[in-house]
Amino acid sequence: NRMDSKWQKVFSTQQRYQAEIVKAVLDDHSLNPVLIDKQDRAYHFGPIEIYVAPDCVISALKIIHDDIRFK
Repeated sequence: NRMDSKWQKVFSTQQRYQAEIVKAVLDDHSLNPVLIDKQDRAYHFGPIEIYVAPDCVISALKIIHDDIRFK
């Protein structure tokens, strides 16, 4: 899955489990999300980000806002 430079970040977190949940939910909606882990390996600090193609951004943001709740 080659990531085009036009892809847009729709979610960012320090928590891997949150990123995995968002990716799974967006996958279920066939939005083909890409997870980019920018965390430092030693310190586990930094963002884990979810990107989608430009034509999926509005759908992705709506799903994240409406459908996903973190405990």
